[in-house]
Amino acid sequence: MKDAIDQYLEGLLPERSELFQQLEQFAKENKIPIMEPMGIETLLQLLRIQGPKRILEIGTAIGYSALRMVDAIDDVHVVTLEMDETRAKQAEDNIVQAGMANRITIIKGNALELFGEVKDLGPFDAIFIDAAKGQYTRFFEIYEPLLTNNGCIYSDNVLFKGLVALEPTGENKRLENIAKKIRGYNQWLMNNQSYRTVIIPTGDGLAISRKIK
Repeated sequence: MKDAIDQYLEGLLPERSELFQQLEQFAKENKIPIMEPMGIETLLQLLRIQGPKRILEIGTAIGYSALRMVDAIDDVHVVTLEMDETRAKQAEDNIVQAGMANRITIIKGNALELFGEVKDLGPFDAIFIDAAKGQYTRFFEIYEPLLTNNGCIYSDNVLFKGLVALEPTGENKRLENIAKKIRGYNQWLMNNQSYRTVIIPTGDGLAISRKIK
């Protein structure tokens, strides 16, 4: 039933531009993780409602989500962090091709070490975390001081293909270890008294954490 519902809902989504379809195909062929269709549409709708002016994205990949955000929200500027040089170059090329170089700033390097550079470009109304899953708590802790009052932090992949809800079997210790860390992150979010968090089972799981004044 869930697969049927997912297919039905995806069938209702508006057709993406030719560029976005090309990026989706490129990501699929090269096994580059980008947000799932329902996940990105949910994120974009939440951002439309919030209406941020500046967004910090942790994890650029090929620039797909950053481009989707600036396409969906007028006058927003995205600062996005990417450690992998090849992907950062691909993102730069895609952003230039889309004519969005004036609205997206890429900072190359390890997000765990870029606070000093990023803080001069803030504050941010929204932060989107979609990078190394085992570092989500650190990403949150490092960059949440740059969030405006009533800002939101969005975290992707917090259900991790459903593995967070399953007991470990020992069949794939690497994936189970990541699932364990994400499970801990989810619990940490829910216990964080400075934020009110809800997890939506869309895409691969999207956590929305709103800062409390």
